Amino acid sequence: MVGSPTPLSPTAVSAEDFDDLIGTACCPVVIDVRRRAVFDAADTMIATAVWRDHARVSDWAADLPPDRTVVVYCAHGHALSQSAAATLRAAGIDARYLEGGIDHFAEAGGLVIRGEARARAIRPSPSIWVTRERPKIDRIACPWFVRRFVDPGAVFHYVHKDFVVDVAKETGGIPYDIPDTAFSHVGERCSFDAFVAWSGIGDPVLDRLALIVRGADTGHLDLAPECAGLLAASLGMSALYADDDLAMLEAGMAVYDALYAWARHAAAEAHNWKPAEIAPA
Repeated sequence: MVGSPTPLSPTAVSAEDFDDLIGTACCPVVIDVRRRAVFDAADTMIATAVWRDHARVSDWAADLPPDRTVVVYCAHGHALSQSAAATLRAAGIDARYLEGGIDHFAEAGGLVIRGEARARAIRPSPSIWVTRERPKIDRIACPWFVRRFVDPGAVFHYVHKDFVVDVAKETGGIPYDIPDTAFSHVGERCSFDAFVAWSGIGDPVLDRLALIVRGADTGHLDLAPECAGLLAASLGMSALYADDDLAMLEAGMAVYDALYAWARHAAAEAHNWKPAEIAPA
């Protein structure tokens, strides 16, 4: 659990409270407002964040969803993030700043991404990803990971296997879960493993989830007790959404949300209801 000092202001959010939201459907919009030179020189950023110029906050405020909470952060939670949050609040947006900034958040074990995955943060448009149609496991798990930890607005296209690369070129997208791409199977590892490694997130919870995905996707159901259940649920969803891959993706997001929440908060919990012990009415 991330530790954090008690916020000094009602417009601040603690590192602990903020970290609990990352990786969930309730995660706020996250904006990195460090100076560009500082951002470029750094090796980490908070998961799901985009970088924006703090000096132009009035320009990009109009692009933010009016019904979502926004959390802005700078290096230490001082002037840059507080001024950006104040400007956003004046524009009617529910904006907070991260107490202690990314430096405290990262030092305390908060979820940050590293390496090549950070390049997406400075792009104004959502990322586009292309893969084979009729997804089952990996091609649902990977979009879930991207949307929950890298790019919440990411767009996914499912196309015939022979045209994945061509469609990716036409749309400016990134192909995945096909041979000879950066995000595909390597040995016993599946595409989900490749995405987690690319992000640079060091999270034991995601590692546990990756093991379950790997076992279900590659047929090694002995890797974790939950593998068989994920396989069954995935095949069932494929049957339910046989004609609509995007509908299956939206339904599958809830499955992986639940698995991640279980791995993070409830893996040690047992179902211990014993009907024999209930007194008759």
